[in-house]
Amino acid sequence: MRVLGIDPGTHRCGYAVAESAGSKLKVCCYGVFDTQEKNKNLSNAERLFKIKQGLCGLIESYKPEALSVERLFINNNMKTAISVGEARGVILLCGFESGLSIAEYTPQQIKSALTGTGAASKEQVAQMIKVLTGLSEIPKPDDAADAIACAICHLQSAPFLEATKRAVLKAV
Repeated sequence: MRVLGIDPGTHRCGYAVAESAGSKLKVCCYGVFDTQEKNKNLSNAERLFKIKQGLCGLIESYKPEALSVERLFINNNMKTAISVGEARGVILLCGFESGLSIAEYTPQQIKSALTGTGAASKEQVAQMIKVLTGLSEIPKPDDAADAIACAICHLQSAPFLEATKRAVLKAV
């Protein structure tokens, strides 16, 4: 199974494509869509469009089966929460239009899937990414590492979700 993992944001949106073959995990690519690096004067609509273009390109190139997106974490900064929510809307729509199955996970679910505890630090998650995938170094920046973690979370959760779905449908 191949999964596109996304850590949503409008200024820096982390992405990763990861796949599993049996018990082996492989990271195909990772990085960030940085919409402020070269031009800090882009409108929000232009930033969202750049994210959509980047996602469409990844989907076309890597042909993932699923999209795994980190759920919005509401903090005290409402402006940031709204901006991230807009990015998530574009991301979810792009995945839907591409026919991908879509899964959403909270930061605690992602941390727990990788480390066994939802209270793990970013450093612990990054170290587990390195160990689980065989990467030679901890992925940078943090947004990309978070996207890899999101993809791995789905790769590890998908078999259980599918088995549960089949059991429920069988019982009905």
